[in-house]
Amino acid sequence: MIGYYLRLALHSFRRNVGLTSVMVIAVGLGIAVCVVMLTIYHAMSGNPIWWKAERLYAVTMDLGYADKPFNVKHPELPPPQLAYRDAKYLAAHAPARRHSLSFWSVAVIVADGAHAAPTPISTRETTADFFAMFDVPFQYGTGWSSREDQGPAPVIVLSKSMNDKLFGGENSVGRTVRWNDHPFRVVGVLKDWLPMPKFFDLVSGAFNAPEAGYIPFAWGVTLKQVPNAGSVDCTSRNPVNSYDDFLNADCMWLQLWVELPDAASRTQMQTLMDNYWSEQRKAGRFPRARNNRLTNVDQWLRDNDVVRDDNRVLIGLAMAFLAICLFNTIGVLLAKFLGRASITGIRRALGATRRDITVQYLLEAGVLAVAGATFGLVLAAFGLAAVRALYSQPDRGGFQELTHFDTTSVLWAVALAAVSALAAGCYPAWRMGRLPPARYLKA
Repeated sequence: MIGYYLRLALHSFRRNVGLTSVMVIAVGLGIAVCVVMLTIYHAMSGNPIWWKAERLYAVTMDLGYADKPFNVKHPELPPPQLAYRDAKYLAAHAPARRHSLSFWSVAVIVADGAHAAPTPISTRETTADFFAMFDVPFQYGTGWSSREDQGPAPVIVLSKSMNDKLFGGENSVGRTVRWNDHPFRVVGVLKDWLPMPKFFDLVSGAFNAPEAGYIPFAWGVTLKQVPNAGSVDCTSRNPVNSYDDFLNADCMWLQLWVELPDAASRTQMQTLMDNYWSEQRKAGRFPRARNNRLTNVDQWLRDNDVVRDDNRVLIGLAMAFLAICLFNTIGVLLAKFLGRASITGIRRALGATRRDITVQYLLEAGVLAVAGATFGLVLAAFGLAAVRALYSQPDRGGFQELTHFDTTSVLWAVALAAVSALAAGCYPAWRMGRLPPARYLKA
């Protein structure tokens, strides 16, 4: 019977091509808008390293102002970064399996033997554990060791895009580049790696692409670098006249993450932070109440408002638009079905049950929803491409990385098609199944 009902549905569509097209377009538009919004929302709100959700923790301490909270919108939260001496102490004494201490800088890089103009490079100056902690994939080579952190060794890891630009995509491990006019040996090249949101440094932009180069953290101190990118927040009133003054000042510019695999290690880390806070408080620092936190990735994204309220409002508006499309489709379907009431009456008189009639028309509505979902997927693909093109400009941030048409988008479309079939087809199909056949036989 299913095959017979499908033939009836296709025959009905051919008889009313214009009306069918209007309904397919209406359902497709509603699904496309929802798929685009849900795809972007999913990418923005998801945890890009969910498999380590309860092992990775951001370390924060409230080195804010004595008379006001650091974050007016969230006064209960400590600043998202640490001062140098606090971060160094906690990293050195942490009971963590791994830790990552880092900051963002901008430099200039030139490949060895190249006559091309110097290339700007966004750089993360970090510790050796960064790559293992965050499961960073390598195409060639690997990261450096903790021993090379101490030197620091003149080594660098390049992103795939930077390696393509400097060396044409070849295996550049062992080659030399000049980073800010200092020679560095390439030890690794990453595969495409786009964790979105960029959870490990939300201060530099939650949806900016990861850095194109990585060097040992200690080079910042060795070269006496004052951070030239990211954010530096100083709460100290003491004058800063030298680089050593800057390192010892209450200036927050570093991100510290630790990998704590169990409750015991988390308790030890929290105790270390609290004891250190007490000692520094006695020395005149940390004027605010104790607020030392270990925050996992999911909570970290929520605390930093990665997904804002206006994004949720847009999801609601997209759903409302789909509902309007479906209500219009319900009306058109009902009018179309009622136009075939006499034929339905004859089928009832010949022995078709109410259930048979309801299934027939519900299947027709389902075919219509599948066609609308297919059209919606095509529209959504164009919509996501348009958003990606809009945000592909360098000054537009990294939002283009959120708009890839993936499996999640297809699943959204399938789910919305199923909902659309039920929403648009149930009432008209039920009405047709309840029609009294005698009325139409007399007519």
